[in-house]
Amino acid sequence: MEKNYEIVMEFVKDISSETKNAETFIYVKENLKKYNLNIDINSLALKNKLIEVNTKLTFDDKSESDNKSYFFINYATVIKLNDTSDRKIIEKIILCDLQNEIYPRVEKAFLEVLKVSGYKEIAIETKIDFDKLYKKNFN
Repeated sequence: MEKNYEIVMEFVKDISSETKNAETFIYVKENLKKYNLNIDINSLALKNKLIEVNTKLTFDDKSESDNKSYFFINYATVIKLNDTSDRKIIEKIILCDLQNEIYPRVEKAFLEVLKVSGYKEIAIETKIDFDKLYKKNFN
């Protein structure tokens, strides 16, 4: 099946790893199970059938503890649409098809930052099923 889009460019737009001190670092390492991975996807129409898609991952602790670290990546992908203006098709491209293609690279970049930040044992156990998420939220 031919894709309705092509990736023009992709890059890390923003990335952050914040741990305020050694005490926090130790606390976080002992409490990694409290951390959750969240994803947010948004897009911005550009000129000439181009769309910038921002895939944002945060890995954080929602508890009230003062000893928390915060991890974030905004991975930008610019795509060019091929002969489609159907809003539903574009929505599926941005939220599902493109994410299935780029997510392994997004996750790899994010995990590398976590590892060089001292959290070598972090792994993203749950794989995001973009097809299932799309069907659940948009059908």
